[in-house]
Amino acid sequence: MNTDDPRITHIEWGKLEGTRRRHAGSNSRSGEHGQIVHVGLARITTEDGCSGFGFSDIDADHAAPLLGRRLSEVFSAQSGVLPPYQALDFPVWDLIGQRQNLPVYALVANLAGASVPTSIHPLCYDTTLYFDDLHLDSTRSAAELLATQAREGYEWGHRAFKVKVGRGARHMSLEHGTERDIAVIRAVRKAIGPTAKLMLDANNGYNFNLAKQVLGETADCNIFWIEEAFHEDAELYAALRDWQTEQGLHVLIADGEGRASPKLLKWARDGFIDVVQYDILRHGFTPWLEVGRRLDEWGVRSAPHHYGRHYGNFASGHLSTAIKNFTFVEWDEATTPGLDTTGYAVEEGEVQIPDSAGFGLKLDNVVFEQAVARNGFRVSMSGEGFRSERL
Repeated sequence: MNTDDPRITHIEWGKLEGTRRRHAGSNSRSGEHGQIVHVGLARITTEDGCSGFGFSDIDADHAAPLLGRRLSEVFSAQSGVLPPYQALDFPVWDLIGQRQNLPVYALVANLAGASVPTSIHPLCYDTTLYFDDLHLDSTRSAAELLATQAREGYEWGHRAFKVKVGRGARHMSLEHGTERDIAVIRAVRKAIGPTAKLMLDANNGYNFNLAKQVLGETADCNIFWIEEAFHEDAELYAALRDWQTEQGLHVLIADGEGRASPKLLKWARDGFIDVVQYDILRHGFTPWLEVGRRLDEWGVRSAPHHYGRHYGNFASGHLSTAIKNFTFVEWDEATTPGLDTTGYAVEEGEVQIPDSAGFGLKLDNVVFEQAVARNGFRVSMSGEGFRSERL
């Protein structure tokens, strides 16, 4: 056995189920998101008994060929997890951190040639302000409800908030939905005070003129960014920027959270987009390091999206030591039995990230093994020929 460069001998996968603090309603294009989150986790173990775990969507057929690979085939200290193995991106980073007894944020700082801090506490925002008001007939009652939720988020430690808008795209008439959006924005701003950051997310539920209307009528609310105002369109981005200049507004344009246009980075480089939000779980941790480096060169902000799978709360902030323009961790508060996240905390708008090895998370072995048996798989190698065994 080569203990400096061991082989991967076991890969296990199971899906845990967690619960949000509060039921999440609709956004401009979809129905209710509910209170349940699903967290798919893979654990990889090397022949010397060391293991790491993290988010993954890998299946047994794609996991089995990775058995027997040495860590040097899978991971490079200069670039991270190599492309053929990025279905296990997060577990590999965690494994490397465990082996070196370093947090992932230290590993990526070294990779980027940056100084390694003793602790990090990136900014975060509360992403829980959905359309929880659609059952209410009164715009005033709706605004009061969302203001109450924002005040709850403030008490939970948040100092930045993202509000879903675009009620008129599907769930209400255009006129009344837009009226309610504006009332909610104003109520939330009042609830969180003048200094907290306030962002809008339309999930492509606006068009150019609606975006202008809402930004114009909330000009005194100091909106930090507008996200996915409409489907990606460089000409409309440019027109929105020109209109803001005429109006004396300085609202950042954010996009990229969903299945974004392949031209998104070009538009960011050309100055049409201020904040790029590729989903960290779909796009990947290692690819985000390269994206963030390029965005830094262009003076564009990085704010990785994630929603509904909990794990992104904890992985995203580790990028901040390698990406200078890292702006926010998106925080979707939940509790997932089996996943110990107690090393993390939100305080005064910052995520306190533990300095423990890997991603600083712990896995309850009993709960995880139950998930593997219930809805997952295990592939392993044994003997000199490294025979594959599957559940």
